[in-house]
Amino acid sequence: MENAVSFSLPTPQQKSLGIITFGHSITEPCHKYGPAVRSYYLLHYILNGKGIFSVNQTDYHLKAGQGFLIAPDYLTTYTADAAEPWTYVWVGFSGAEASRLIASIGLSQEQPVFESAESAILHRCVTNMLLHNHSSVADTLAVLGEFYQFLSVIAASSQEILPKSDGNLYVRQAADYIHNHFAESLTVEEIARHVGLNRSYFSSIFKEQTGQTPIEYIQNFRLTKAVHLLDSSTLSVAAVAYSCGYQQPESLIRIFRMRYGISPAAYRKRLHL
Repeated sequence: MENAVSFSLPTPQQKSLGIITFGHSITEPCHKYGPAVRSYYLLHYILNGKGIFSVNQTDYHLKAGQGFLIAPDYLTTYTADAAEPWTYVWVGFSGAEASRLIASIGLSQEQPVFESAESAILHRCVTNMLLHNHSSVADTLAVLGEFYQFLSVIAASSQEILPKSDGNLYVRQAADYIHNHFAESLTVEEIARHVGLNRSYFSSIFKEQTGQTPIEYIQNFRLTKAVHLLDSSTLSVAAVAYSCGYQQPESLIRIFRMRYGISPAAYRKRLHL
């Protein structure tokens, strides 16, 4: 359970940037959200307490003064601590400029955690957004203003702790390429060539930055997309498999069963019980 004050807006259509949701939550011990896939970017900042954020088979143990990014189409889970459940604020947004903004402040789903000592400012930004939860032009502009200040604080903090390595840029470029071509027959050589590195060095820095080999990353991303399509569409299992880059439906079925202990068809059926 959680005690939340929030506001949601319609998903922006054809906008460069649109705010979708924002709010404040006080969670109960062990309160869990997910596993779930979002269709928009979502930033959380922890005001008090602690918990665990899980993405890409990695668990991040976080506390007050830290925050985390949820990017679109990633399967994520976050769970409040049993003894010190967290209180957090959040802002969700989408649009053509959203990915550029996230990249510009040094965040990605491969490096989703940030820190900031400006808890009072970040809390005030979201509180002020909640005070302007109407659809007038004035309120819309006020919300956008608070949102940009929210991002500005995170950007200032992220730049201080961002590793001084070109590996971040290469990995982000590779991840973007995978996200745009995951339905195709991807190879590590092809991705390395795209970012301008040889295969061996590229594989090394990718594993260093993400904790996964490029092949593992591709497999996890494809599987996450498959789960999303099973949840949100009526496509057949075979169509889901082909849409996610599997050459044969049997490949998806085998990998899905290994990961989740259940077939894709059984998973979908259980969702609708």
